[in-house]
Amino acid sequence: MIEATSSTARDRHWRAQDEAGGFLRCPVTRAKRSRWRGPIVTGGERDLAEEIPVAFTYNGSTHAVMMASPCNFEDFAVGFSLTEGIVSTGADIESLEVTPAAEGVELRIWIAHAKEETLRARRRRLTGPTGCGLCGVESLSDALRPLPVVQSGWAVSASAISPGLGQIAAQQHLNRQTHAMHAAAFCRPGQAMILREDVGRHNALDKLAGALLREGINGGNGYLLLNSRVSIEMVQKAAAIGAPILVAVSAPTALAVRACDAAGITLVAIARQDGFEVFTHPQRITGESVPTYTAESKSIVR
Repeated sequence: MIEATSSTARDRHWRAQDEAGGFLRCPVTRAKRSRWRGPIVTGGERDLAEEIPVAFTYNGSTHAVMMASPCNFEDFAVGFSLTEGIVSTGADIESLEVTPAAEGVELRIWIAHAKEETLRARRRRLTGPTGCGLCGVESLSDALRPLPVVQSGWAVSASAISPGLGQIAAQQHLNRQTHAMHAAAFCRPGQAMILREDVGRHNALDKLAGALLREGINGGNGYLLLNSRVSIEMVQKAAAIGAPILVAVSAPTALAVRACDAAGITLVAIARQDGFEVFTHPQRITGESVPTYTAESKSIVR
């Protein structure tokens, strides 16, 4: 679970060295294209989402290479470290450098000596396609590792979920340009939404996890909102964040439902402006339940 840290601690742990930042690619690139509409062909340009290789190195050794959008690197480094179980708190990260290279970006992370054994136990070398959440795991037990049980009793009104759906679309600035970006957001009624975008849905959630940890925000005091489907990897990351409620606009997999049930996470999916479906731990969704008669079931449901 994410634990809050003081601003002094955040400055000490995440002062990224980015002197060569001018060489970093922008997350959006403009490309020439021809557009066909029946017999009419016109020229023009379109904004496209960039993706680059991002290498994660811990204490001098390469751990993983992921394809990702070139933005929010510090958040990505911290969030990936948390959701992969390499670190448990912000204090486990001693320093972080963002180092641009000709091929991509290297995230150089130094972790506490006490965490090196954990890193060795989870060591993997991979080149992951965009947003690949389980590439390179070495065993079935790694893919289905036990999840921490979320203990937060935080709840949200059913009426507060719909506004979040509108806000996540409005705040996806990169997606409005490219129509090719996933988003993960942290929502608390009455407070500003925290959102991260990436070409990979897993990456977007990792970046959000890092943003919360770097800002000292307790992940147990809000809900996660995804504009993608919910698979087991997304549940694993939500559990690492300590989020009590996971809301998604798409459907979950059956395994994701079982994982949320076991981890104590309230899973809300197929969320629309006019309603949603709750699959696990419904006690965290508050509000009046109106009895409805369904012809299919010939019964009253609440």
